[in-house]
Amino acid sequence: MKKVLLLVSIVGFGITANAQGLKGLIKKAAGKDSSNILNKVLPGANKDSLTTGDVVSGLKEALETGTNRSVQKLSAVDGFFGDAVIKVLMPEEAKKVESTLRRLGMGKQVDEAILSMNRAAEDAAKDAAPIFVNAIKGMTIQDAWGILKGGDSSATKYLREKTIAQLTEAFRPVIENSLTKVNATKHWNTVFSAYNKVSPNKVNPDLTAYVTEKAMYGIFYQVAQEEMKIRKDPVARTTDILKKVFGSK
Repeated sequence: MKKVLLLVSIVGFGITANAQGLKGLIKKAAGKDSSNILNKVLPGANKDSLTTGDVVSGLKEALETGTNRSVQKLSAVDGFFGDAVIKVLMPEEAKKVESTLRRLGMGKQVDEAILSMNRAAEDAAKDAAPIFVNAIKGMTIQDAWGILKGGDSSATKYLREKTIAQLTEAFRPVIENSLTKVNATKHWNTVFSAYNKVSPNKVNPDLTAYVTEKAMYGIFYQVAQEEMKIRKDPVARTTDILKKVFGSK
């Protein structure tokens, strides 16, 4: 509790890291040497010239840049379908269904079902943007410290923790509407109705919940990739604050 009060008082009085040094602030808040943490998270930055505000602003900027790029990429045609890592495929419990239907000459219907699921995910991806923006704006110095203690995708982990419940609530109706719009429900029903006619083991998973989960996985996967680029690749640091916080001395 004393550590938290100390950190809050530092912020309240507006003391910057230039007055005491960012490392000194973190030492007082964490009670330990922060050199290893800063070197891990900001390996190329000039730590002596960074203020607390710089670090928070840099982390916010990294997340904003990463989420904008991710939403733009994934909401485009083939954003999901064209990426082998995040492409939405049949659920595990439906693998046998898929194999059976392909043997029965219904490969085209299966392919249409898979394509429609990915189109729904792409259609819904853009709705993540405003939710991400609100979470990023609300980042505090305590949040920034938690991110500093984390690894190369710690900013993305922070974003996931702050938005996962709201995204799930917002995505489900969007995905449901998207599935209807791109005829995914029709293709899904065609696939499983045909399978259920020839198999005693009926399959009826919740398509909307499944695609929603996969869509969110894809978005956070892409955000983590963008965060990694900003940390490791100078070309990805497209603003002054990103260059200052993540750049070389």
